[in-house]
Amino acid sequence: MKFYIATDHAGFHYKDQVKEYLTSKGIEVIDLGPETADRVDYPDYGRKCAEAVRDDPGSFGIVICGTGIGISMAANKVPGIRAALCHDAYTAAMARAHNDAQILAFGERVVGMGVVQSMIDAFVSTEFEGGRHERRVEKINAIDEVYCG
Repeated sequence: MKFYIATDHAGFHYKDQVKEYLTSKGIEVIDLGPETADRVDYPDYGRKCAEAVRDDPGSFGIVICGTGIGISMAANKVPGIRAALCHDAYTAAMARAHNDAQILAFGERVVGMGVVQSMIDAFVSTEFEGGRHERRVEKINAIDEVYCG
């Protein structure tokens, strides 16, 4: 399993802890930046992670900003990407099980590291259920086709 990770300055302080947690579970992690806590623009890093996940089928991503809102919105602009802003293990599990999310998004200013670890565990261990959810994910993907060709 491989995860790409990207943050902005407001999510930067969780990045090394998240990378260490994923690595401890035997998961490969590719850090897409930033390299310092200097102010950066979250759309640049949400896009960078989403494009990496899109271009590497079967991979996943984690994006972090202050709230998780802006960086998840940016990631979701990349056609074919389903980034889910989660706040607990339940929403992370449902993002995978029902929405086949490839990217987990959260806010460093919103959730504590214990919650982050539980969300990662749920996201990593939950498979997409398919079935009735497959039709709904196909409808999400069809929206990309309408607007992106």
